[in-house]
Amino acid sequence: MGTDTRFSHLDSDGRASMVDVSEKPVTRRVAEASCRVLLRRTTLDGLEEMPKGDALAVARVAGVLAAKRTGDLIPLAHPLTPEDVQIHFEKIDDGLAIRSRVVVTARTGAEMEALTACAVAALALYDMVKAADRTATVTDLRLDSKSGGASGEFQREAGRGPGHDGPEIPSE
Repeated sequence: MGTDTRFSHLDSDGRASMVDVSEKPVTRRVAEASCRVLLRRTTLDGLEEMPKGDALAVARVAGVLAAKRTGDLIPLAHPLTPEDVQIHFEKIDDGLAIRSRVVVTARTGAEMEALTACAVAALALYDMVKAADRTATVTDLRLDSKSGGASGEFQREAGRGPGHDGPEIPSE
């Protein structure tokens, strides 16, 4: 797959425009994204005993809800209905790795849904820990893979780009 340098959401005059996907076939599309939340060791170790409740459960639900609302949050994203949204967490040396996986059957891909799910899960986690750890940092949000559609497959090469490969998401 070559690199296309066009910006898909700009029309021929350079104005922001939603992409017309009406002629594209409906196919199964899967996207995975990841990010990290950097935390102090004491914060990471205390996640299970947080006074606000189960921080990871709150973050997981926030990520799922965000994937379902991506079309409302990202101005030129098409409204999609995810058939499956998975959010997984893994403790790493400097915090938590978060990975999202979104599956849709649609005319356009689920990349924005996977990225939004991951980002909002991280933000919800930040909200849960901010009183205990003002140094918490959300970092390295990225698309890791996508499949389905005319543009083909994308798989980030191991060790390429910032961040951590993150937790494995069980296949279907």
